[in-house]
Amino acid sequence: MTITTEFRLRSPALPLVSIPATLPPEAIECSHALCLEPGARVFHVEIDAEHEVTEAQLAALDEVTTVTPLGDRGDTVVYKLTVELDDSIAPAFDPERFDGAKMKSTTITAEGWHETKEFKDYETFHDFHTTFEEHGISVDLISITNHSDDDGTTDDSLTDRQREALELAVARGYYESPRRVTAAELAEELDISQPSLSSLLRRGERRLLTDSLDVRDPGLAGTHNG
Repeated sequence: MTITTEFRLRSPALPLVSIPATLPPEAIECSHALCLEPGARVFHVEIDAEHEVTEAQLAALDEVTTVTPLGDRGDTVVYKLTVELDDSIAPAFDPERFDGAKMKSTTITAEGWHETKEFKDYETFHDFHTTFEEHGISVDLISITNHSDDDGTTDDSLTDRQREALELAVARGYYESPRRVTAAELAEELDISQPSLSSLLRRGERRLLTDSLDVRDPGLAGTHNG
């Protein structure tokens, strides 16, 4: 099983947020990133040509050490930027720590990064989430989706809403001891009441248990909704 996650990273120390914060574009796209050494990274960024951002403007940013124009791609200009990472967040970007695969270009605004990544399992994503939070980078989970085995089968009979609630609870550390998030916080994130969240989790847990133990639960008979 693998999971695909969509999330936002928020911290003023994040690389490249200084571009939309100080220059004309409201957002830029980062299509590639390479770690040169623990404190430096190379990024390929695309900036809309209409904003007329210059090489000199990018080079003047404190975090940028080198700028190399790579040419035009349609209506965008592509640059290779070498960036010195802030010491406070550099350990979180160590490529040896995680094996998450980026699925789409990273969208960077003054508020942070928007990313979609695939992880091998929930635990790997949780380690990623925890490490970034420990280094002052907020991780706002937008969605998390698990993928079935190669034969297309799934190993449970959860409803979509139950799966969403359980996946969020796992990712946020609800089932850890001590818990890293409260039921009230999960309910707020899902935009439902706390009793509704508790019902979703309870029914989802019961479905998982009855499926894994291969027993029939009469309380689930005829129920197909969250």
